[in-house]
Amino acid sequence: MSTLPAWLDITISLLLLLGAAFALIGSWGLFKLSDFLRRLHGPTKASTLGVGCVLIASMLYFSLQGSVSLHELLITMFLFLTAPVSAHMLVKAAMRQTPSLRPLEPGEEPKQ
Repeated sequence: MSTLPAWLDITISLLLLLGAAFALIGSWGLFKLSDFLRRLHGPTKASTLGVGCVLIASMLYFSLQGSVSLHELLITMFLFLTAPVSAHMLVKAAMRQTPSLRPLEPGEEPKQ
């Protein structure tokens, strides 16, 4: 087992810490925010970035150890492509179920 250069250890460590921080912030947002549409931002935005950072750090580490692994890259691409689509579909379903969630049209006055 070979040792990595210090700059690479620091980069991988920072990516892991940043990923853990994003995942924690996303989980906290899911717990603390008030309604469905606000809670949706936690897992789809911050947690996606958190998992992405962890996967990129893993990809860097294992690629520089001698075994090129594209699994992490494929998982990252799949995650970044599917998380926004699933969030969009959840919002569309919520707006269909509860029409009062729809935003006002331009020029439309709010109902009192």
